[in-house]
Amino acid sequence: MAKSAVKQPETRLGLVRRARRTTRVLALGYPDAHCELNFTNPLELLVAVVLSAQTTDVRVNQVTPALFRRYRTALDFASADRTELEEILRPTGFYRAKANSVMGLGAALVERFGGEVPGRLEDLVTLPGVGRKTANVVLGDAFGVPGITVDTHFGRLTRRWGWTTEEDPVKVEREVGGLVERRDWTLISHRTIFHGRRVCHARTPACGACLLAPLCPSYGIGQVDPAKARKLVKGDEAPHLIELAERVRAGEKLA
Repeated sequence: MAKSAVKQPETRLGLVRRARRTTRVLALGYPDAHCELNFTNPLELLVAVVLSAQTTDVRVNQVTPALFRRYRTALDFASADRTELEEILRPTGFYRAKANSVMGLGAALVERFGGEVPGRLEDLVTLPGVGRKTANVVLGDAFGVPGITVDTHFGRLTRRWGWTTEEDPVKVEREVGGLVERRDWTLISHRTIFHGRRVCHARTPACGACLLAPLCPSYGIGQVDPAKARKLVKGDEAPHLIELAERVRAGEKLA
């Protein structure tokens, strides 16, 4: 694989075109990308996202079945027995602080929103422990309102792709939102996060097995040897992703 075909300086129009082509290629790689937290309603998703701080989605998903059987409404969380709640949350780490968060969240929902999770960003971010990242996850996945979720994966990848140079999540959200169509905001968030977890790792990206190699100005910062890079690709999608990357290496344009 030759180095990225992206040239500098890149015009604004060129950047927009590259970003939108990237979204199309990611759609081929991750057609089933989704929020990896398990939930059945907006309250469950909101609580799960709050609990996901400083732990993995897998760990949260191990805890939430018992949690949501015991606490079904905002009032249930607001009036929870702290000792019992802390014991359920213990595996997620920082369980005392998280118990405070979900109890406070439940109380705020009861007091200000009739026990229902609001469907507006400006309301969600007034809730204790809820910032724009959490609010956008809830809006996108529970209410179908397009939103960009800037977590560590999303920020890292969009900077590597040259979509932004910002570190502040709000500024990243604003810049990326200007590059891709609004209808794609939720899915590009999920697909970027999937790609960050499976291919474009923080320490050693699998550059030599990446379907986005021709579109990425950071190609080469990771492992470029195809055989070694393939071993770095994670997840159930690995065979599919590697097959697409091989097609790219052979000169095929995926989108």
